[in-house]
Amino acid sequence: MAAGRILAGMTNRNRAVGAYGERCALRHLIETGLRPVARNWRCPDGEIDIIAWEGPVLAVCEVKTRRGEQFGSPAEAVVPAKARRLRGLAARWLAETGTTADEVRFDVLSVRLPVAGPARVEHLRGAF
Repeated sequence: MAAGRILAGMTNRNRAVGAYGERCALRHLIETGLRPVARNWRCPDGEIDIIAWEGPVLAVCEVKTRRGEQFGSPAEAVVPAKARRLRGLAARWLAETGTTADEVRFDVLSVRLPVAGPARVEHLRGAF
């Protein structure tokens, strides 16, 4: 499914929640020493939320944000088809940018937004 069709089905509120979650995830990555090099990279096949270096390792990061638990944990939303799509997107990003990396890792950042208090970010390195 193309990124445009995915976004077309989202409400403004869902987009705002997702954008806030991505800002929280980005802040978490920077605070833990990763160096972001791309954010919301898009092509006709989809989008990569965040790409960052952790030392010599290139981390391709998928961010999932949830306001509640009714749909499971945020990380559970990264199903095998999504993982395959992200692998293909990462290969395309590497080719298009001419970037080389000895190791590419796929991470999931789960952002939970409680009713009160700060967002909670869980960083799953090498999630798939």
